[in-house]
Amino acid sequence: MALDITFLGHAGFLFSDGMHAAAVDPFLTGNPVAKHKPEAVKCDTVLFTHGHEDHIGDGFDIAKRNKARVIAVHEITLLEEAKGLECVGANPGGKVKTPWGWVAFTQAWHSSSHSGRYTGNPCGIVLHMGGVTVYHCGDTGIFGDMKLLGEIYKPDVACIPIGDQYTMGPELGAKAAEMIRPKVAIPIHFKTFPFLAQSTDAFRPKGVEVKELAPGETWRF
Repeated sequence: MALDITFLGHAGFLFSDGMHAAAVDPFLTGNPVAKHKPEAVKCDTVLFTHGHEDHIGDGFDIAKRNKARVIAVHEITLLEEAKGLECVGANPGGKVKTPWGWVAFTQAWHSSSHSGRYTGNPCGIVLHMGGVTVYHCGDTGIFGDMKLLGEIYKPDVACIPIGDQYTMGPELGAKAAEMIRPKVAIPIHFKTFPFLAQSTDAFRPKGVEVKELAPGETWRF
């Protein structure tokens, strides 16, 4: 059981089991903390939590360059940018089987649009790869069913937004981690821009290890 987790900065990740790789919300161009160039991202799957530009990012271009499959909420797969790609639409409640495991979408409390176009409900993503289960919460406020999602999926790792203003801040993010109960919590969606929280000091969930990754850093679970 091993999974290489590369933090692309902001809320973006590259997950790899050594044979397959999935990019989640790869916002690189225009991201002041990103260390990767879009052309350096190699993957066979691209996943989106929602349609905002700081999450769609370079994802469609990365998918085209890699001939990768896009898995996202149905409305995102209907965007003009998705034309010519192999797309799988989904919604919260079920799983999508993949060559490397599976993906499930969860609810998230946020909004979702792309260049003014409606892109369905925002979501979190649960992916299972390399024997490891990761819950990427997406952009969200705290909600009570995070406890239920933790009980259902039993994630090893949870990627939790703590930036405040548009998502949970560090204190609510810590409470969310305590409800989800992963083995490890990775803080995301902070420090990218000046209006976001610049520190993880208040992100101290009880009973959950915190792993802060620098943009460009790879950590093996």
